[in-house]
Amino acid sequence: ADTLSAARPGARRELLETYIKRLKKLEDIATGFDGVAKAYALQAGREIRIIVESQKVNDEKAAFVAKEIARKIKDEMDYPGQIKVTVIREMRAVEYAR
Repeated sequence: ADTLSAARPGARRELLETYIKRLKKLEDIATGFDGVAKAYALQAGREIRIIVESQKVNDEKAAFVAKEIARKIKDEMDYPGQIKVTVIREMRAVEYAR
């Protein structure tokens, strides 16, 4: 029950402002890395999804970025449980037949 209540904003009477600051800090840590286009904190801060630019970040560097972001979160933030760090690198090729 303790773990469940920790995931819900307000369940522990956590101020909304503090909750938002924690999510923003999580996103700011991720967007501070080179090649990161966007970052989204999900599930009350238990997961962060990071979109990287496919031109700047190859597959190997994407794995490295995930490890580095996880390390920086561990070093700089206080959080209960664990935070899942997911790096997404997408390549799109679009052509039109006329």
